[in-house]
Amino acid sequence: MPISLLAGISYTTFPDFEVGPLTIRTFGLMVGVGVLLGAWIAARYVEQFGVPREETYRLATRMVVAGLVGSRVTWVLSHLDQIENPIDVIAVWEGGIQFSGGFIAAIVFGFPTFRKWSPKLRWRSLDGYAFGLTVGLAIGRIGCYSVGEHFGRSTEFFLGTTYQGGSTQEDFIGDVPLVEGMTFHNTALYEFMHLVVLFAVLAFVRSRARRADRVLPAGTLIGIFCVWYGVGRFATDVVRSNDERVLGMTGAQFMALALIPAGLWILAKVRHSAEAQPEDPAEVAAIQAAVLARAGSGAGAPETPDEPGTDEPGTDESGPDEVEDARPDEDPGSR
Repeated sequence: MPISLLAGISYTTFPDFEVGPLTIRTFGLMVGVGVLLGAWIAARYVEQFGVPREETYRLATRMVVAGLVGSRVTWVLSHLDQIENPIDVIAVWEGGIQFSGGFIAAIVFGFPTFRKWSPKLRWRSLDGYAFGLTVGLAIGRIGCYSVGEHFGRSTEFFLGTTYQGGSTQEDFIGDVPLVEGMTFHNTALYEFMHLVVLFAVLAFVRSRARRADRVLPAGTLIGIFCVWYGVGRFATDVVRSNDERVLGMTGAQFMALALIPAGLWILAKVRHSAEAQPEDPAEVAAIQAAVLARAGSGAGAPETPDEPGTDEPGTDESGPDEVEDARPDEDPGSR
């Protein structure tokens, strides 16, 4: 038996599955689950610093939409040979998104909001987004694995995948047609694995700080994410066989070369300067008030007030307890 068959992980694509009369697209499902779970994790993290979950969900929604558009545009531009009609341009449910373009688009759309916040709140929020993004990317890579894309060179590496059949987005390993029995690097699998480890590292760093009863310095998680993902993505793209390259590198590798020093800069300088900034309870209170105002404006027209003169003069239906409750809430930062 060939050594490659002993080394490879048996691999059959699973682009869709049946649930009763419904056909579910695996890629679309994984992307959806990744977005929802990632946003929930980010919102939970940022909420501990006073930012309501609704604010995180609102900003995350805009960044996700921008990211999906950006990632699809960059994928289309680098895979023009696979575009046969206008529908292929938007057929994201069949696979075909590129993280580098999505990441840049999301940052561009999120920047106007983040720049308004103080450095400490800004980097704390980005820590939460990095925590959630790690999970979202890992689940999204399951979708990539299911539809058969991001293939690498032929290999006898023990984590290589041995193709056993199923439709794929990529029908070649470089210039060689894909046939059953071929063993190759599957970078979607490699990325899923190192993202799972990254999430474990981020969770450990966070839990260690909590056990020590201290707040994690702002910028810690996003700094670790940039360095780890930059190194991991550059390494996995080395073995990719079907991506367009400029100067011998993929677009994601150029992004990785920017992420790594950015992450080191955040860890070495930004998180210390941000942590030195004082807390700003008024800033958090303003964000909370804006969320409440948006919720109130979306709740419909206010109730019609009672007509004047319906109460007897000099009387007030409010009891002492109700008057007490009507006082403004304490500033969250004064507790």
